[in-house]
Amino acid sequence: MPAPARDPLLDNAKMALVVLVVVGHSWTLLPHNAVNDHLYDFLYAWHVPAFVFVTGYLSRSFGYSRARMWVLFRTVVVPYLLFETALALFRIYVGGEELADLFADPHWPMWYLSALFFWRLLTPVFRPLPAGLAVAVVVSLVAGMYAGDTLDIARVLGLLPFFVMGLKATPERLEVLRRRPAQVAAVAVFVGIWVMTTWTDSWASTEWLYYRSRYDEMGYADDLHALLTRSLVLVIGTLGAWAFFALVPRRGGWFTRMGAFTLVVYLFHGFAVKGAEYAGYPGWAEDDPVVSFGVTTLAAVALALLLAWEPVASRLKELVDPLGYAERHVTHAVDLTAAKDQVQPEVQAGLEAVARERTTAGR
Repeated sequence: MPAPARDPLLDNAKMALVVLVVVGHSWTLLPHNAVNDHLYDFLYAWHVPAFVFVTGYLSRSFGYSRARMWVLFRTVVVPYLLFETALALFRIYVGGEELADLFADPHWPMWYLSALFFWRLLTPVFRPLPAGLAVAVVVSLVAGMYAGDTLDIARVLGLLPFFVMGLKATPERLEVLRRRPAQVAAVAVFVGIWVMTTWTDSWASTEWLYYRSRYDEMGYADDLHALLTRSLVLVIGTLGAWAFFALVPRRGGWFTRMGAFTLVVYLFHGFAVKGAEYAGYPGWAEDDPVVSFGVTTLAAVALALLLAWEPVASRLKELVDPLGYAERHVTHAVDLTAAKDQVQPEVQAGLEAVARERTTAGR
């Protein structure tokens, strides 16, 4: 039975979002000013929720079967262990940083793999749950009071509503977002988020957009005020995620094909961003903030496209999924051996037949 065709909408969405991840991380190299901070807050208000929403939608088929659990281990746990180690070594020995709680407290940007592991395990629980989204919202609100840093559980639970929203989505529901009225509304939503994030520090702070800190750590002694702020951030993230999905194009092409390599982009771009930091790029950016913004943004987009370019990505993917690489080569070798074993008797029989014909003719 042939595999179902990939929806170019999803690949376009995945690739666009991972490009924005690289752009957002690269913007941390820029000096703080009103324009840079506003653009950063605008992006982070919705693009991480959108990323998690798409992740949830693509996780709907996950179950507790042996095959699914093996794939989860192979494609999430193993890359987490490998790249948490590799990036930590890079930061320590190249950047001279000091890191603590390796593996237990995911280091930037490894939180996503930790979160993905737990979200996938929660999929069979929340997918059939009738009030699953409401439960996820309550969990997110309460998590802000108690959740800690271990395995970035605060982020896992804080962003849970967007993941469950993706689990609950269906192709039919997503098509509603593709209608013309929804697309017009999406533009209005982005304008509204742009205006809201002009005064982020007045009604919250950038830290709220990371979903990683407890309310008291952000200076909120009043739980009610904190709950209302988290609720507002969740609403903004939801509207932004829907608006993004309404506007992302469905047309296929070279960009769409890159959507198959988003994990490669995600895991490798951190070395380039940190390398630029260690090379003194922020100092240059401080001296020329206007030019540095354009250069940084274009370089981030170019980096994402380079990492997702098939000749590059297909090789880097072997480092992201080494067990899968080994499995494929072992399977290929076994198939070749089986084919050889099947062909050899046929060839031998043919040779024997030719020999008999020659013997008969000689008589």
